[in-house]
Amino acid sequence: MTRDAMEGAVRELLSDARDGVLPIVTVGDPVLRTVAAALTDQLEPRTLEYLVEVMRATMHDAPGVGLAAPQIGVPLRIAVIEDMYPVSEEVATQRERTPLPFRVIVNPRYDDIGPARRSFYEGCLSMPGYQAVVSRAASVRLRCTDLHGAVVDEEFGGWPARIVAHETDHLDGTVYIDRAVTRSLSANDVYADLWADPTPGRAAAGLGFDLVTGRGDAS
Repeated sequence: MTRDAMEGAVRELLSDARDGVLPIVTVGDPVLRTVAAALTDQLEPRTLEYLVEVMRATMHDAPGVGLAAPQIGVPLRIAVIEDMYPVSEEVATQRERTPLPFRVIVNPRYDDIGPARRSFYEGCLSMPGYQAVVSRAASVRLRCTDLHGAVVDEEFGGWPARIVAHETDHLDGTVYIDRAVTRSLSANDVYADLWADPTPGRAAAGLGFDLVTGRGDAS
């Protein structure tokens, strides 16, 4: 898509925002399975700034802790992340869930740091109503730029590392269910009733899957 075509398409999309919020694209839409194009000079500065505003508002409205541009139909490598929600001390400790102030990541890529991994339930705004266990690296190295072009080379651990990986995966056409232990898949109401523990150990025992290998009893 040419620069002018992308600018026009994004401006038209943003014009449909209601109270600064756009609908979130759900699984099955090809935009979620497409490798997003690197963000260079396709958008005018004012359009890019408004895109970020709408992405942040849409993330908060959902609510969620991250949103990638393809999730509102924009096939560009940009995402917003933020996790300032209060959680219990036990959840914070077990999930290593520390506050993550708002930031914009442009053209991100990440690498796992070391062999340590953590398995926890995840959800996704593009797959509403369900959660599943995903094993991810305990720490990742993020390389990207910020909204103003400054280079970022930073390590994240715990829950923030999971958020970085989840949103960057979206930009590569990967949805969390692709990495999930499918036997753990639970509707939100069932998860809330049965498995909403700080760790998924009881779910693994009750649903018959291994937290290390991801294999189930029926495998």
